[in-house]
Amino acid sequence: MRVVKISSQSDVIKIMERLGVDPAGTKIMEKKCEIMLFLIKDLPVGAANILKQDALSIGADAALPSGAVTCSFKKCDLLLMGTKKHIEILSKKEKAQPYGLKDLARELSLHIDQRASDVKIMGVINVNSDSFYPMSRFDPKAALSAIERMIEEGADMIDIGAVSSRPGSDEVPLSEEIKRVSPVLELLKDSEITSKALFSIDTYRPEVAKMALEAGFKIVNDITGLRDSKMCEVVSFYEASVVIMHMQNEPKNMQADPRYEDVVSEVSRFFEERIEKARRFSIPEEKIILDPGIGFGKRLEHNVALLNGLSHFKRFGREILVGASRKSMIDHIYPSKVEERLPGTIVLHLKALREGAQIIRCHDVKEHKQAFAVERYLNGSVEALI
Repeated sequence: MRVVKISSQSDVIKIMERLGVDPAGTKIMEKKCEIMLFLIKDLPVGAANILKQDALSIGADAALPSGAVTCSFKKCDLLLMGTKKHIEILSKKEKAQPYGLKDLARELSLHIDQRASDVKIMGVINVNSDSFYPMSRFDPKAALSAIERMIEEGADMIDIGAVSSRPGSDEVPLSEEIKRVSPVLELLKDSEITSKALFSIDTYRPEVAKMALEAGFKIVNDITGLRDSKMCEVVSFYEASVVIMHMQNEPKNMQADPRYEDVVSEVSRFFEERIEKARRFSIPEEKIILDPGIGFGKRLEHNVALLNGLSHFKRFGREILVGASRKSMIDHIYPSKVEERLPGTIVLHLKALREGAQIIRCHDVKEHKQAFAVERYLNGSVEALI
């Protein structure tokens, strides 16, 4: 007899297939192999006690503060823990309960059947001279060569921006942004390259977005998260996809003193509001991509909390984009210049991938393509190429 400890990251479906398990049994047991944790905040104490008892009755559990049983307070936070199967059962069980547990049941059910699709890599091209990473800056002709190289290296998307949004950056006049981006758009318009990848315009100005969409771009990457209603009109008219990103304040002052009581909850509320705004302008929900805005008005602890809590945003049923490429949060963990941050970048993006990100925005496409291929192979998701 030999006992082999299996990693929690293992592909249990493939293991059961190798064992010769009946496919129907595999489907049932797969849900018993994944542990899920939910932090539920501001739950009425009566609901918390009901949820605790219901969780225990099916073999799951819930952690409550002392005093909850005697109802010493009106509301409390609760940590719910169980397998995917437990959560599936509980989400059905709570539909019959009072105190808002029906709404909780609905939200829990959103996490049951979602599977991460293959990661998409978005390469970064800056047609300016002031972006924080010098190697991402290109003049128009060099930008075209860089785009071709990134696509050859495996980029699924190309994000082109003409204005730096690094911390402390000044706002660039609209005329200057148009002057910078126009030559690249003209080169791309005369090229067939836009058919080889999805092209995204990194702008918060509807005038620039319109120019790019008319040149064949399919995505608007808006760091202000559809703050301008005119941007909503442009996105809707051209039937484009849009990245709704969260940012506290403006690039000029966003890192001055960012504060949150609960960054994950506050970003989640922001997404709720902006998705509703998009809906009012007839932007289909399947066209929306969510970006928590790593480094945009966040301290190191806020960025880490967002990466750890990324799966919370799955509740919206939209693709999640993360861009931590070479950002200063790495320097706060391990002092390093921007040119030295590729290893830290890949670690952050692998973490984002494990937590549910489907799109990774980065400067180094080839290196990310390799890292993600190895990660997926180790998890049993793909076969080796040779």
